[in-house]
Amino acid sequence: MKAFLREILGTLILAVVIFLLLQTTIRHSVVMTASMEPTLPIGHHLLINKAVYKIFHEPERGDIITFYPPNNPKTVYIKRVIGLPNDTVAVKEGMVYVNGSPLSEPYIKEPPSYIFHQQKTPENNYFVLGDNRNNSTDSHTGWTVKRKDIIGKAWLSIWPPSKWGLAPNYPLQEQLASSTKLLFQLP
Repeated sequence: MKAFLREILGTLILAVVIFLLLQTTIRHSVVMTASMEPTLPIGHHLLINKAVYKIFHEPERGDIITFYPPNNPKTVYIKRVIGLPNDTVAVKEGMVYVNGSPLSEPYIKEPPSYIFHQQKTPENNYFVLGDNRNNSTDSHTGWTVKRKDIIGKAWLSIWPPSKWGLAPNYPLQEQLASSTKLLFQLP
């Protein structure tokens, strides 16, 4: 009988440890607005990795993140990181520019129809945009995301089943590096 009770107690302790580990590292999130279409339609379910930015690295350009926005801190937003701290970002003639380099953005619904005059992203802040550029409340409306307000990075797409797999993050850093290389190679 003692061995049986020890086994039950051991199983319960292991279950509690696994539960607490999952609660501190993963979060479920549902896309509630059209701001990330076509990448993430309304109703799309994601698992958010809450540990990646605490343990491994800081947010990177192209990451899809969840965060508490400054204009509505009780709500969770999901957007794409475009500008890092101290980057300059501008939007003009349907293009987004980071540090003077235009981005090629195959993931957006349509080019932005607005102008955002060049601004420097403050220290410890991130400039974020929705992929549905013309239907998104994001940094082009005058705010940035404080590092402390970032919850985590979109990690896995879990619903609908046809979209199972890694979340569609996009490596903008590589794109900026290659566009800078091209600028220096021009005659």
